Amino acid sequence: MAKIYTALGLMSGTSMDGVDASIIQTDGKSEYKAILNKYFKYPENIYNDLTTLRDKIKTSKDLKKQQKNIKTVEKDITIFHAESVNKIIKKTGLNVDFIGFHGQTIFHNAAAKITNQLGDGKLLSKLTKKKVVYDFRQSDLKNDGQGAPLVPIFHQILEKKFIRKKEADKYIQSVHFVNIGGVANRTTITKDFTFSATDIGPGMCLIDKWVKENSKKNYDKNGNIAKAGKINIKILNKALENFWNKQSYIKDTSIQKITSYDISDFDISFVQGLSLEDGAATLTEYTAKIIYGNIFFAHEEIPKIILCGGGRKNNFLFKKIKKNFNNITVELIDDYGIDGDFVESQAFGYLAIRSYLGLPISFPDTTGCKEPTTGGVLVKNY
Repeated sequence: MAKIYTALGLMSGTSMDGVDASIIQTDGKSEYKAILNKYFKYPENIYNDLTTLRDKIKTSKDLKKQQKNIKTVEKDITIFHAESVNKIIKKTGLNVDFIGFHGQTIFHNAAAKITNQLGDGKLLSKLTKKKVVYDFRQSDLKNDGQGAPLVPIFHQILEKKFIRKKEADKYIQSVHFVNIGGVANRTTITKDFTFSATDIGPGMCLIDKWVKENSKKNYDKNGNIAKAGKINIKILNKALENFWNKQSYIKDTSIQKITSYDISDFDISFVQGLSLEDGAATLTEYTAKIIYGNIFFAHEEIPKIILCGGGRKNNFLFKKIKKNFNNITVELIDDYGIDGDFVESQAFGYLAIRSYLGLPISFPDTTGCKEPTTGGVLVKNY
């Protein structure tokens, strides 16, 4: 029997509001058990520093210009991660073998092979006295991959242990995990467990940005703002046309280029001039249509869609997605007893173990890398 390791995965997404922490036990292959999940909210000063820094970095040149600020903010968030780790370990009393440290993404440009996730693995190891695996994306980029998404291999184990088990008496041809974070991405798992993945397009980033810039709120809770608005069909159709024209699978449905996005790849300029409500409604429909289009044009048969990520909590967006897919089953990952808030933090605990074991975490059909690639830098600094 393979050795079971205890890993603590850490994830901070594009909302930049805090850290998801999860303790799991796994052999890095087929065995997996969730032990504990906990969220740690960033204090206001870290949230403000992060979002301000993010807004200043649009290009690789900006990364160089902001090096001093980057180092300062990186130290602050690493200390916060360490404090969160120490709290959760003290609470559980578990001996954690490895910490999977995703860090905070502030820039990602796969074409230029540049990605930057704030997080000092050496400092985190020193402050927690634990082995840390971090910097997960670089190896994939060096192997001609997009550097993202990295969670599909974890989606595969979830499908085997939870979805397939629950649906054992039914014929399942394929399952699509759609993660709606700041950027939306998709993992497709077939009946024989082969899998593929790609970023889809904007998830919550445009809706959140619109709401932040036009109200005192940080996001559209439950989609209530959008629900009160009216979709501008003319603006919507033009924006969708512009988006689809850039996508290879529209021109040839048998070929879909694997793509990774950064939130800076999208902007809200096309809804400028609309009211808060109408802009939110139009952006929500835009996001739902892109999610639908990505899956529809890439796959003729779509038995089941499972939504993950923070965007799944936007009830209005969820209803829009279900309406677009019409008679296709659209469910929440929570329906299978999996906490949808902590899929990615659990995933990076899982990836940390795979990295330690030298197992691949990205694949040609998930990131476009030339061959299955392991990733992550292991550090022990205590």
